[in-house]
Amino acid sequence: MEVADGVDSESKIQQRRMRRVGLLYDERMCKHSTPDGGQHPENPDRIKVIWNKLQAAAIPQRCVILGAKEAEDKHILSVHSKNHVNLIKNISSKQFDSRRNRVASKFNSIYFNEGSSEAAYLAAGSAIEVTERVAKGELDSAVAIIRPPGHHAEQDEAMGFCLYNNVAIAARFLLDEKPELGINKILIVDWDVHHGNGTQKMFWKDPRVLFFSVHRHEFGSFYPATDDGFYTMIGEGPGAGYNINVPWENGRCGDADYFAVWDHILVPVAKEFNPDLIIVSAGFDAAAGDPLGGCRVTPYGYTVMLKKLMDFAHGKIVLALEGGYNLESVANSVLACVEVLLEDDPIHGSSEAYPFESTWSVIQAVRQKLSSFWPSLADELPEKLTNKKAPPAAYILTSSSDSEEEDYEAPNAISKHLEEVLQHVIEPLSKLKINESIQDHAASNSNTWRSELSKVDVWYATFGSNLWLKRFLCYVEGGQVEGMKKPYLGSGDKTPPKEIMWKTFPHRLFFGREFTHTWGPGGVAFLNPKSNIQDKTYMCLYRITLEQFNDVLVQENVASFATSSPLFDLAALNSVTSEEPHSLQVHSELKRCWYGNVVYLGKESNIPILTMTCTQSDMEGFKSGELAVCAPAKNYANSIVRGLVEGKQLSQEAAMAYIQEASTKPL
Repeated sequence: MEVADGVDSESKIQQRRMRRVGLLYDERMCKHSTPDGGQHPENPDRIKVIWNKLQAAAIPQRCVILGAKEAEDKHILSVHSKNHVNLIKNISSKQFDSRRNRVASKFNSIYFNEGSSEAAYLAAGSAIEVTERVAKGELDSAVAIIRPPGHHAEQDEAMGFCLYNNVAIAARFLLDEKPELGINKILIVDWDVHHGNGTQKMFWKDPRVLFFSVHRHEFGSFYPATDDGFYTMIGEGPGAGYNINVPWENGRCGDADYFAVWDHILVPVAKEFNPDLIIVSAGFDAAAGDPLGGCRVTPYGYTVMLKKLMDFAHGKIVLALEGGYNLESVANSVLACVEVLLEDDPIHGSSEAYPFESTWSVIQAVRQKLSSFWPSLADELPEKLTNKKAPPAAYILTSSSDSEEEDYEAPNAISKHLEEVLQHVIEPLSKLKINESIQDHAASNSNTWRSELSKVDVWYATFGSNLWLKRFLCYVEGGQVEGMKKPYLGSGDKTPPKEIMWKTFPHRLFFGREFTHTWGPGGVAFLNPKSNIQDKTYMCLYRITLEQFNDVLVQENVASFATSSPLFDLAALNSVTSEEPHSLQVHSELKRCWYGNVVYLGKESNIPILTMTCTQSDMEGFKSGELAVCAPAKNYANSIVRGLVEGKQLSQEAAMAYIQEASTKPL
């Protein structure tokens, strides 16, 4: 906060002395590391370099140094399940020595070692400690330099490097355990480059918490690669309107993009919400040079965002570290933020002149969606403002580790060895680059499975946009067709289908979800995994190899997985075809994806017929309303119509009526 003109230097110094900033760091949290000692982006050096940077700037001497405390189970249980708490509590014990890695492999982007339990309890307990001190007024603000991070951790699942949801635990502690402190409304600002899916779900129906997340999303193709981070996800019941997502449609977003979001969404809503305390899920992986983020926020950008937040809640702000994997940029960014809390003279900086055009589009979509909840968002932004925009960012299908594609100026270069390590570690939660084919990517891995599965034929039964042959060939040959927002990679084997035929099956066709990265807003086709003789769905069957089927499975789920092994191998094929037609959820990495359920539909010419759709649990979610049922986008529907017409199954009018019925008939 800048001091007004006319205030002398002595008054400035006195004001700084009055500002009490808490600082928490404990080296015991460094005990959580990879079990084999290998390099990993989420490693102990992340907090060590921050602490060393602060010490070099003589920051600790000016702060109140706090000791880390382990969280109590009862406080963790306020947001996590008993099973999850028991797992994290015991995962570092000797009884798990022989199976620790196997347990970790069941989760998305998680590792465990002998120090994981202690570090997780310290991170959660430290978040509680700093927020309680600030809530009591003992401190004006505080920074918790903690790890492992937390915002991806869900009620019953560790994921995305996160074991316990530190920020959610701290917020729930104040609201439920300390009502006497008068903290009745908490604003959680998540500026980590990845969506805070765990935190969102924990306060989905809670109007006491306004959860705000700005993140790289790219229509659900950027980690955590779900629709949870879309702007239409606004909360439910009493919490409706208290969940705000600002999803970037591309990488390279920088200071100007974030400032526009602060000025035209967050600050107006924060004024209306009038929080009693602010907790920042302070990930610094949107910083320029971060190997996972691909964005361009500078230390100056973080200081501006933080200074704007200090105007609320009487400056009661807690920063809890989340992501940030470029050691130099995360250290510089944290230092800049601590100096803001200490009310040092602001650092100087500049950013690109204007936000991207896509940024203005997202801002306007968010404002329109939430205007009925927050009157300050109801007015249209003037064209003279939104016309000030940077050249469009080229849409690149990148991995979560896309530093090679981004031309930002990195604070420091990443070693070639670390780049290789990152590519290996992040592959399960990333996508292949567009200028690589699956075949190119596979070249560096074992091709044994490809050779084996290329000898086995299956019928792939399609029921959505792939009914149109030209659209389906995008999965085989690569490319895109009219209406698609991005091209596909193609299969390792680009041979067209050997045969094509049409059949109908007794399964229910419907349209669900609210958008896709390929078609934009609107639902996409799903099939009820369970058959019903009263239902009838037209399906186009393509005779392809099991190798190609695996490549389609990868591309349908908007993710890339290590191609050293298939997602659906011969054992899975034998399993799914060993009984009457039934379904099989394949590969642990696909359990959160939309089309991770392979359904066996019988045989044709003694060749198994397979399709892919949602799991039965997702089906129940669609029926209950937990997951959105939504009519398809025009371009998506047109692709289905073209497939049915060109396949000589229905006239155009009948095809449109077929889609209309599937869209409107209750599940």
